Amino acid sequence: MTLALRFAARSDIGLLRSNNQDSAFAGPHLLVVADGMGGHAGGDIASSVAVAHLAPLDDEAHGPDDALHELGRAMDEAHDELLARVEDNPELAGLGTTVTAILRAGNKLAMAHIGDSRAYVLRDGVLSQVTTDHSFVQHLVNTGKITAEEAERHPQRSVLLRVLGDFDMDIVPDFSVREARAGDRWLLCSDGLSGVVSAETIAETLAEVTDLDSCADQLVQLALRGGGPDNVTVVLGDLVEVDSLPDGGGPTMGTQVVGAAATDRHRPTRGGSGAAGRAAELTAQTTTPREPLDEEVPPPRRLVRRLLLALGVVLVLAGLTAAGRWGWEWTQKQYYVGVDDGAVVIYRGIPQTVGPVDFSQVVETSGLLVEDLPSYVQDRLEQTIPATDLPDARDRVRALRTEVQGG
Repeated sequence: MTLALRFAARSDIGLLRSNNQDSAFAGPHLLVVADGMGGHAGGDIASSVAVAHLAPLDDEAHGPDDALHELGRAMDEAHDELLARVEDNPELAGLGTTVTAILRAGNKLAMAHIGDSRAYVLRDGVLSQVTTDHSFVQHLVNTGKITAEEAERHPQRSVLLRVLGDFDMDIVPDFSVREARAGDRWLLCSDGLSGVVSAETIAETLAEVTDLDSCADQLVQLALRGGGPDNVTVVLGDLVEVDSLPDGGGPTMGTQVVGAAATDRHRPTRGGSGAAGRAAELTAQTTTPREPLDEEVPPPRRLVRRLLLALGVVLVLAGLTAAGRWGWEWTQKQYYVGVDDGAVVIYRGIPQTVGPVDFSQVVETSGLLVEDLPSYVQDRLEQTIPATDLPDARDRVRALRTEVQGG
């Protein structure tokens, strides 16, 4: 039995973003989705670099073991390029991307995955999520701290523990080999789809809309109707048995590149003339243009730090004015998990210092050594892990302790 792949790829900027940081590739042997992060000057570059290194793998010269090796090599090379780009241009520091890729090798599928973009397979009418999100809330679900339903509404659901980024350490993707079965429909998507559209609706759409192009378009439209808060990227792949197909029913020809890696990366949203399109148009009319016009909104964490820095300056200059006292009291109601003298500790305050004024202090030590944690967790701690309050900070420390214990 000879299998072939039909495919379709779509990407949309969404209704609230000013540029597309997602990239995707679809070809007869390779499907890839990459969701970039790091602001206008980083996320689109990171996802494009990942796709650029993976795209040459779209050929038939792979056995299953070779395919896994090639996926790993391509991701390592993309990692090296990201490091080199940040070294040459420090303003890109903090860029990164998720990667979910499937490489067909005969009747097997080699998969590489890092981050929270997802792969699903619809088999015999049942939709299954194949990948596991490398996110903080998924870790809480895995360790029984919260339920899957609670994870969907958790304020830290966008915090990732693993990405392909500019940190100088080994990347740790998930690699696997799976059966390629005729009749399967695969979906790779960024969280612009999975974070907005329910799994039930996705499954219903995949099952009912048989035409691949129409199905991909409809999935994007569902995300836009749900508010389109993020870039939306969808790659579909149908595995078909070539020998049993009528003339003209074979695999898709050529390749498709969409999103930040595509030549039409600046195209407007497909929101159209409906409510979604009107919302996008209204947003554009009420937003003050910036230079360049497609500059991305600063990432929330970076924006918060800038605001906190400004607040700190005000506090130092204002001394003991009423505004200064209120600001100081506000900072002392904040908590985060960080590092002190090689150990994991809980801080009260904000991770900011202005002149002689330090806006945080250690309130609890955990006895947990940073060196005992996986490298990607160490990197996350260096950036600090925000918490809503002291009990929440303690929960995060317990999750890190579980990581050490192999939970």
